[in-house]
Amino acid sequence: MTVTQLSSWVRIYAELINEHTEELTQLDSAIGDADHGTNMQRGTAAVLAAIDANPADDAAALLKTAGMALVSKVGGASGPLYGTFFIRAAASAGAVTELSSHDFAKLLHAGLEGVVARGKPEPGDKTMFDALAPAVEAVDDALDDGASLSDALAAAVTAANAGRDATIPMLARKGRASYLGERSVGHQDPGATSAALLITAAARAFG
Repeated sequence: MTVTQLSSWVRIYAELINEHTEELTQLDSAIGDADHGTNMQRGTAAVLAAIDANPADDAAALLKTAGMALVSKVGGASGPLYGTFFIRAAASAGAVTELSSHDFAKLLHAGLEGVVARGKPEPGDKTMFDALAPAVEAVDDALDDGASLSDALAAAVTAANAGRDATIPMLARKGRASYLGERSVGHQDPGATSAALLITAAARAFG
């Protein structure tokens, strides 16, 4: 896996966010501030501008640039969470020009750990964690079984989408949605939805 492929991951994610902006906003309008879509669209556009303005020679530089742009440009909780994901991933990747499949798995783990450290989510809280954590676990399981990264990420997409869908009947215990109590039940979490898109982007970039 090269820095160019990592860049493709980020670029494809920005494309997917752009395609799903309205959906993310509609989901957030039901249980949040109705700004997740527009915030993520603005943030990923800032990421593309940043990596184009400062072309990276190594994985850490690329991912850190993406993370810092998200922190600075995405409002609400999503900016710090996604930004931390990429910044922690950058630290895991290191200043290298190529990564193995297992390096990428470690990178995903580091990003997830950053999200946990920042937001303190637990399974079933109805957050991005509910899509991201199963995806990371699916990558680990598949690679341990000898699968290619492409197949591992395909399994991760399935796990992420299942985790996203599982947020629908959940009672929100974090963020703005938690203020709604029982009224948060029956709505798909927008953060879990954008997290599933992040995994889909990886599968397309490295497939």
